[in-house]
Amino acid sequence: MRVQDHLQESNMTGKEKDAAVGSGELLEVLKFYHENGVDCVLEEDGPGTCAPPVAALQEQEGCTLQVGSPSEQMDAGASQFSTDWVAAAKSIADKCGTLAELREAVEAFEGCEIKKAAMNTVFSDGNPNAKIMLIGEAPGSNEDREGRPFCGASGMLLDKMLAAIGLDRKSTYISNTTFWRPPGNRRPTDFELEICKPFVEKHIALIAPSILVLVGSTACCSLLSTPESISRLRGRFHEYANPFLAHPIKTAVIFHPAYLLRQPMQKRLAWEDLKMIRSHIENEKITVDA
Repeated sequence: MRVQDHLQESNMTGKEKDAAVGSGELLEVLKFYHENGVDCVLEEDGPGTCAPPVAALQEQEGCTLQVGSPSEQMDAGASQFSTDWVAAAKSIADKCGTLAELREAVEAFEGCEIKKAAMNTVFSDGNPNAKIMLIGEAPGSNEDREGRPFCGASGMLLDKMLAAIGLDRKSTYISNTTFWRPPGNRRPTDFELEICKPFVEKHIALIAPSILVLVGSTACCSLLSTPESISRLRGRFHEYANPFLAHPIKTAVIFHPAYLLRQPMQKRLAWEDLKMIRSHIENEKITVDA
């Protein structure tokens, strides 16, 4: 410490020292928020603040659902209000007969809180006539800015993964389990997933793909409705069904590109899953031309 700094500190009162320390701590907190993508606060107390930080481990550990059901996370009045919005989402989705109508309905929907902090509605990318549909997790900051799913480093890796089996964005159709970025790039809550689910289900039904690919553990948990880990779900096909589908769809599960960027050792398994998808395309003679 410099002499003049020491003299200045020695002349400070107790309250002044406490204020200086408090300011320093506040700056450190703000720096931490900035580095971790926190750009707004929706509530004074975040949901599940006493819960362990499991979201960061969910990809390798499995489909960890948000602690507590919506009724446990909210008071009775708020829970009823939320249930009403889920019912409204189901009713609205049921009435949508085209992609254009569904997109308009999603963009006009006001029942999901994360929409308030989002820059854009992230609806889809790719070819709506494609036979292969991918469903990712939730939009991140890049997707929120550009208004389309899988941008930035994750998007670049996904493009390479698709290219490795002869696919691209012109021969596939891509969407997410939620249409808006959760603040701070956090995982969507169970309620946020539940309220978007009717729109996602109708989205899948309108595209009617021959193969559905669920990208990441959040998509697996939400659409397959299973607590099994993605490590147990990958490597084989599943049958996906929802109320809007006339028949089940062959469904594959793959690791999210963001997870593969953090865990490159898992790329070997990802390659096995991609080869499985390619083999099914060839065996079933599924058209993948743009």
